[in-house]
Amino acid sequence: MFIELLGVIFAGVAGAGLMMVILRVTGNRLPRWLTPVAAGAAMIAATISSEYSWYSRTTATLPEGLEVVETVETSAAWRPWTYLAPLTERFVALDIASLQTNSAQPDMRLAQVYFYGRWSPLHRLNVAADCAKGQRAALVDAITFEADGTIAGAQWVSPDADDALLTALCEVS
Repeated sequence: MFIELLGVIFAGVAGAGLMMVILRVTGNRLPRWLTPVAAGAAMIAATISSEYSWYSRTTATLPEGLEVVETVETSAAWRPWTYLAPLTERFVALDIASLQTNSAQPDMRLAQVYFYGRWSPLHRLNVAADCAKGQRAALVDAITFEADGTIAGAQWVSPDADDALLTALCEVS
């Protein structure tokens, strides 16, 4: 966040400096108020560029084995350009390397899921999926694994049929 702030400040200084050079080249025929306007425009452009490049920069640095399964795009009134091109602010990544199966329960899958957010810390969650029933559950402290391969104490949810996380968990073999 601090580096992005520095980048925005440097963009403002560069925009003002460029406008000052243009003013000097034109013999000061342009109004002087264009210098702070150019600085502000450069700062806004740098901020927008940083916002839109966050997703691609973050996914480019994901470790091998993490697969993005869902993205969340948003639009907001204070960022009117996002109505033309929505901004990806969050995404969910499945750790394929952590996927576990049980031969006694072949339709059950266990894996780690990571929740990335633009201005929020990274969250990791262990998730179980019952592919036969189309259910998934977050594995928290109150659960126990039974000898027959079932999970006691899990709060199972039945998401829509097109749930990206459940689909990704069940497709991986």
